[in-house]
Parts: sequence; C-alpha cells; structure tokens
Amino acid sequence: MATLSTTSLKLDTAIKERVHRLASARRRSPHWVMREAVEQYVEREERLEQLRQEALAAWAEYQTTGLHVTAKEADAWLAKLEAGKHAAIPKCHV
Repeated sequence: MATLSTTSLKLDTAIKERVHRLASARRRSPHWVMREAVEQYVEREERLEQLRQEALAAWAEYQTTGLHVTAKEADAWLAKLEAGKHAAIPKCHV
C-alpha cells in the first residue's frame, strides 16, 4: 500500500471553482479530481520524457553508426502493414 502525504496547492479562484463544479458533476470530491489530474499529468509527462530519451539515444546511435532506413523504405513497409500484409522490417544500411 502506498504511503500518502499531504501537499499544499495554491489555485486561483477560477480554477478552484472549475474543480468544484467538475467534482460535483462527477459526484467526486475536489480532492479526488485534483489527485486524478496530477496523476494523469505525471504519467503523460513520464511517457513523453521516455520517448524523448529514446529519440536522443536513437539519434546518438545514428550519429555513431550511420545506419538508417529511408523515408521511402519506411513508408512502403508501413503501407504493407496498414493493408494487413505481413512485412519484414526494412534492413538498416549506411
């Protein structure tokens, strides 16, 4: 079970009112709405950061090896997949 701790959050009046209206419409507490919003934001930003790190690693690998597929090769492969055909991943080359 997760350990919970209290955190203060200052919201302007307009946002606070919006949270309360949404909580009322959802039959949830404002606390639940804010906790859910923070959790979803953190999860989304963690996924984006992971994607960014993977892109940086791929770029570094390309700079080191020069291995790549062309846009034309990638498009042809994706078109086959979209058509429901089995298609091998294109081979990387320099």
